[in-house]
Amino acid sequence: MRRTISQRELRNDSGAIMRALDRGEVFLVTRNGVPVGELRPAHRRFVRREVLLEALGNAPSIDPGRFRGEVDAFVDQHTEPHTVTPVEQPSVSHVAPPVDPPS
Repeated sequence: MRRTISQRELRNDSGAIMRALDRGEVFLVTRNGVPVGELRPAHRRFVRREVLLEALGNAPSIDPGRFRGEVDAFVDQHTEPHTVTPVEQPSVSHVAPPVDPPS
């Protein structure tokens, strides 16, 4: 929810407004009653438990064994470094020799 504050409130209550931004609140800043800008958190540091549970409420359940099996089938789990086999370079004998530019 967005809260409207005046330029004066922003100046006088900046500490409280910054704490509210930390909590995720958004502010519409006005000057002489006219909206001039919006203050919103740069990013959320976390998602509240209640919000997460609500968002995941209808998600299907996951079988951990099946999930691990599917991940293992697609992700390389080897810890040894891979060796790269050099690729044989094709023969270039069919390429015409370079031509000297005209003088």
